[in-house]
Amino acid sequence: MPKRVTGLTALQVKGLKTSGDYADGNGLYLRITKTGMKTWIFRFSLNGRRRHMGLGSVDLVTLAAARKKAFEAKLKVNNGIDPIDERRSQSNGNSITFSEAVSRYVDVMKSGWSNEKYAKQWQSSINTYCRNIAPIPIDKVDSAMVLTSIEPIWSEKTETASRLRGKIESILDWAKVNGHRSGDNPARWKGHLSQSLPSKNKVAKVKGHASMPYREVPVFFPRLMLMNGFGSRALQFLILTSCRTSEVLKASWSEFNDDLSVWIIPPERMKVGKEHRIPLTEQATNILKPLAEFRSSDLVFPSQKRGQSLSNMTMANVLKRMGQDITAHGFRSSFRTWASEETQHSHEVAEAALAHTPRDKVVAAYQRGDLFEKRRLLMQDWSEFVCGDTYG
Repeated sequence: MPKRVTGLTALQVKGLKTSGDYADGNGLYLRITKTGMKTWIFRFSLNGRRRHMGLGSVDLVTLAAARKKAFEAKLKVNNGIDPIDERRSQSNGNSITFSEAVSRYVDVMKSGWSNEKYAKQWQSSINTYCRNIAPIPIDKVDSAMVLTSIEPIWSEKTETASRLRGKIESILDWAKVNGHRSGDNPARWKGHLSQSLPSKNKVAKVKGHASMPYREVPVFFPRLMLMNGFGSRALQFLILTSCRTSEVLKASWSEFNDDLSVWIIPPERMKVGKEHRIPLTEQATNILKPLAEFRSSDLVFPSQKRGQSLSNMTMANVLKRMGQDITAHGFRSSFRTWASEETQHSHEVAEAALAHTPRDKVVAAYQRGDLFEKRRLLMQDWSEFVCGDTYG
């Protein structure tokens, strides 16, 4: 190896804190991320293509070792060999790419997931944030590569990044069990990535959906009734049924019985992938009747664009115009708090009204019914609380 004239020192490698890339020579750089993680990378250009090759974490690879790796890689580049492609070709015969592992993992697991939509969403997040490691052989994925996927979004999209890390960990565990890789899981959190990234609880406070105190709902609701448009009607219906925004906005007339007293949401439109029967109170039905009389499509709350439902922002815009800094989804929380603090209805009935699945698997196994008639009484109490004499 030729004598070095300039470059980093071991003391500098240890003491540098500011994020960025620090050149050492021969294409070797010390990369410091915004969270303080330090890794070695080798930069090179071949056939007009710029590439970055990870050489490992500073915690595992010394400065001297990184220089040796960079020099060997540079010799290959000078001879027209792409060291990244070469490394991939040297993977064990039973190896597959990370992208292939994702597809196989989803195929195996999706039968146990709630629905096809969840499987697509699960894989979509991986495809969005793991493009850099998608073509890498699964047995070559290391800690530095995992961090290149989650570290850039750790501060701004902490919850998304945390879930992504868990997904990558599951994929790598699957790959190990099926003989595609060996060794410790580089995506594990405790005692590993926890040393490179701050706890998600320290990055940002977990925020729920901003909700209206339940005592304010009866004051708010009459004002909402004075607002014109499908957005206002949809929000009124959402409040009285305590359903999710998407469940209301995409409701179709074919989901209701003839007298509009029962609404049955099919499994594919439910978060848990299970049919949800909803008893509609007189107040909720009264919102639907004039819409049904003049309906122009199968959608209950159509937008101005033919064949499309109202957008997810419609209710948010109604609330904004009314000076409310809350979310439509937050009314589910208002309902749940009211049920707990102001009524004698059981916990199970209130949870069933929100289409929540019991966390206790034993309870879930024995609770086969949907508590429909008990929910009807609960929702009638809620409607009378919200509307008062509005519909009297």
